[in-house]
Amino acid sequence: MSQSFSTDVLICGAGAAGLTLAIELARRGVSFRLVEKMTGPFSGSRGKGIQPRTQEVFEDLGVLDRMVAAGGMYPPSWEHRADGTHAVSEVVDHQAPTPAEPYHLALMVPQFLTEGVLRERLVELGHEPDFGCELIGFEQDGDGVSARLVGATGEQTLRVRYLIGADGGRSFVRHALDIGFPGKTLGVRAVVADVVLTGLGREAWHRFNEGQMGAQISLCPLAGTDMFQLQAPVPPEGDIDLSAEGLSAMVAERTGRTDIRIASVSWASAFHMNARLADRYKVGRVLLVGDAAHVHPPTGGQGLNTSVQDAYNLGWKLAAVARGGAPEALLDSYEEERRPIAANMLGLATKLLDAAKRGDMRRGREVHQLDLGYPGSSLALMQPQRADGLLAGDRAPDAPVRGASGQGTRLFELFKGTHWTLLGYEAERHGLPPRAGLHIHTVGPRGDLQDDGGHFKDAYALSPGDWVLVRPDGYVRAIVASSEVEALLHYLREVGL
Repeated sequence: MSQSFSTDVLICGAGAAGLTLAIELARRGVSFRLVEKMTGPFSGSRGKGIQPRTQEVFEDLGVLDRMVAAGGMYPPSWEHRADGTHAVSEVVDHQAPTPAEPYHLALMVPQFLTEGVLRERLVELGHEPDFGCELIGFEQDGDGVSARLVGATGEQTLRVRYLIGADGGRSFVRHALDIGFPGKTLGVRAVVADVVLTGLGREAWHRFNEGQMGAQISLCPLAGTDMFQLQAPVPPEGDIDLSAEGLSAMVAERTGRTDIRIASVSWASAFHMNARLADRYKVGRVLLVGDAAHVHPPTGGQGLNTSVQDAYNLGWKLAAVARGGAPEALLDSYEEERRPIAANMLGLATKLLDAAKRGDMRRGREVHQLDLGYPGSSLALMQPQRADGLLAGDRAPDAPVRGASGQGTRLFELFKGTHWTLLGYEAERHGLPPRAGLHIHTVGPRGDLQDDGGHFKDAYALSPGDWVLVRPDGYVRAIVASSEVEALLHYLREVGL
């Protein structure tokens, strides 16, 4: 018996994860509603680091240039000494971009600006969050979810195909599903605040008393604003005065300086650092993304990035299933692929927190998230097997190429959008007819793309006749030899192409 759905997907939580998922669904024409129990947008800088892999995601979503314009690069770190001098170091390792990895430096974009850019993109696609609307209950069956919402107009019930909990570390959705959230409180309580101050220049991230947890304090100029972000460990118990006067007193006590004065506080929070990971990401037709599924200490700048990439992974899969083009089982690969990533990032952030306690934290390539992939995924296909080089499940590298008409472009430009991409290296297209949702290119002397600089060959390490299938989220789904094209065609049928 057919039934009527109010919309295909209900997304609860309009932070970075919820907004990214909404953009992905909007790009694919899937109906959804995005609700947020807060009455307005989040106003803090909290997750301010945008890692290189997330920059690649934002390029695909059409917002990277706006993100760069809204924020900026991280300044050098100045570790102030008691004698008035300071030691200069870089917060992140500086590496030059390469053809395969065009972005190598973390961006600093305060979270409220990041979310503002994502909301703007969502409006361009014809949607916007419904603020002041809270999920208060839901029930699911084999066909859908009945969700009860309360907002300015009272209570209502929506019948949807899928419910997504993007509602943060205290997730109502996760609690209602009774999903365990094991982990640990890391023994560190901290203050983070966005402040306007005088007495410090904006040329550096100012740090005092590194390695002394009871006295540490840092003041980082927030790119794209006239504010600084104050960070400081505080005692595990007791009230903290988060007013301008209270934070000014903390700064004076910890720096020994009376010339640094906080004029105003726009946002402040005292919080206990936790590392926690949900036991499950999916129960029936309800799924968790972002902080609802994992919470990180802020060290390493992994939380917001992991959350955005959760939504980027889930978006194309949810759309494919909701439109009836792919089997329901495709959604099981979301937890299979993303939960191990979160576990890995939790371990990294905790390790960096331990280094920060000692005063020797340095962020290297491991925080960039460029090396993360899904090599063990059930969606990965290689025929024949490859022992090294690019593997199915890996991030698909970028490369400059030239179109047969003579104009230069990049693989990332060809990947951009909601489609799958099939790349053949010196391959013939016989037996690969065009199909909706798939862009086919061949690279080589007789192809539509020319590899003049050899960058494609270097990055993909293919043999003549090989085909590479790239998923909509920029990961390699399959690498097959020309003799195994039938396996590729079978897979394309499985995902509705």
